[in-house]
Amino acid sequence: MKRDSAADSVLGWLSRAPLLDRLELAALSGWSRSAVYRAFELLEGERLVEPVAHASELIAPTRRYTLTAAGLRRLAELEGIDAEHLLHERPVSEQARRLFLGRIDALAVLYRLCCAVADIAFPIQIRCYRALPVDLCLRLADGRTIALVRLGRINERRSLARRLARLRDGPAFAAVLLLAPDETRLREAGRRLRSMLQPCFLALERDAVEAGPESLIWRAPSAEVALSLREALGVAGPHNSWPTEHVLVRVSPPVEECSADGPPDWMLAAWLSPSEKRCLDLIGDWPWLRLDHLAALLGVSRTRLRGLLRRSGQWGLIVRTKVAGQARLTLSHRGLALLARRDRASIGELRKRWSSEVIDPEAGFDWRNLRGFRTRQLLRNLTHTDSVHGFLAAIAEQAREKGWDLIQLDPPQRASRYFRFEGQLRSIQPDAFGILYHEVRDQPFFLEWERRAVRPSTMAKRLAPYLRYYSSKRPVEDHDVRPLVLVALENSLAVDHFLRIARVLQRRTGIVVPTQVSDRGAMAKRGPLGPVWRPVWPPDSGNCIRLNALRPSKGEASTFPTTAIPAERERGTIHASSAS
Repeated sequence: MKRDSAADSVLGWLSRAPLLDRLELAALSGWSRSAVYRAFELLEGERLVEPVAHASELIAPTRRYTLTAAGLRRLAELEGIDAEHLLHERPVSEQARRLFLGRIDALAVLYRLCCAVADIAFPIQIRCYRALPVDLCLRLADGRTIALVRLGRINERRSLARRLARLRDGPAFAAVLLLAPDETRLREAGRRLRSMLQPCFLALERDAVEAGPESLIWRAPSAEVALSLREALGVAGPHNSWPTEHVLVRVSPPVEECSADGPPDWMLAAWLSPSEKRCLDLIGDWPWLRLDHLAALLGVSRTRLRGLLRRSGQWGLIVRTKVAGQARLTLSHRGLALLARRDRASIGELRKRWSSEVIDPEAGFDWRNLRGFRTRQLLRNLTHTDSVHGFLAAIAEQAREKGWDLIQLDPPQRASRYFRFEGQLRSIQPDAFGILYHEVRDQPFFLEWERRAVRPSTMAKRLAPYLRYYSSKRPVEDHDVRPLVLVALENSLAVDHFLRIARVLQRRTGIVVPTQVSDRGAMAKRGPLGPVWRPVWPPDSGNCIRLNALRPSKGEASTFPTTAIPAERERGTIHASSAS
């Protein structure tokens, strides 16, 4: 191949930052787009680089590139070093290639952020990491280093806390740029990083993909003022840590593998379309999901849904099981591993919780015979699980009809909120958490679907955690507004009893929880967004309201009038534990 400076530069960049696409490489290297496109054409013609087609919900379809074994040898000749040394020191081995292909969705987002940094502080250097708490590290022209961290949507509270603790106690960078999948996780991460000595700035992942250097999307953990990327880098510290990882012991050159049976595990993220990945995310969030509920959540027809599930079924990513006369979907071990690789989660931990594998094949299919302890619980309470799934499917379908946006929908493992109350760690454990966007405002809500809360003592027990939670400032800290608590009961008689108990408890404690109550029959007729909700405050005469009729305002101490609350609230004697 005729020597080409741009082609040589491309080989060097791909040896340090695998799976860059051509536009990203042009932005990072400083070469013109035409020179980069020409260089890739030459390299691909000589089989020195290999393209990988990729697309995700946030990234448009593109082609990303990795070095081949021939490209690795060519780079070793150009740099005058041994190819074996390159395999150990840079992410060019077959083992590293498989690891980063599993994370291709995350890498694509981080590379777009790298391009935005390069627009401000060109030139930059990039280093990728396999196991450190940071995903990438950038070295600016003045020697300062910027750490990039992406939090995955499947990561639960414990794994997120461990990773942020390692980040806080690790090497000192000039600044840390952290991307979160949603507003709730962003606020939780910010709260955990308030004690971090080095500057840290957080943004939503979907904003960082499209934002430029001047977009006001970044915020510090202890401040609500929005900053641009240029402003954030302007206040970065002087630190220049450039950490390295232990080299892989067993490495081999990249290989080309083709399979007629489908892609290998590490190529699944590249082969699946954004819609297919969205299907897998929903099935992973809501195991034992019925086909009609999944179609409603996605907003597609059953015919379209069959097409979206076809390849996932053929490649063994989902398990379709008929339970109680209905076909239901869960993720297989291979599907769980796909999500775990993308979000840097533990595959073993996910399987321990969510595996639908049968322990004893001879014993037949039964909830007692499943390995995953959380899937066992969901299948054991299948009527309750179906009710929650049906509510979410109905609210998603009705939101589309009314022009609302269901911008966030979290399953129980991500909907839980932990907080300190009277020196003890407490929590609320709702069945779901969601955010509806309507009339330029967000409407967050917790869902509690109650089938067993028929006795006054049981109703009081269900309400006690929310009384503790709403007695503090945490609802506003977690969501910027006080979320509604939607309680769904089986019949209208249970609604009357629940409202009475809730009013007694709120009068006694002086704590106002923005609660609205409805029943299955009313929602079946008019839908969750219809006039089916009865508020605890102010007391009603049996009339129902729509979900958006009572909207919490930012920073308000209470959504409802407090004239009916007795004088002990004014004296400050709030005893949420009295509802226990």
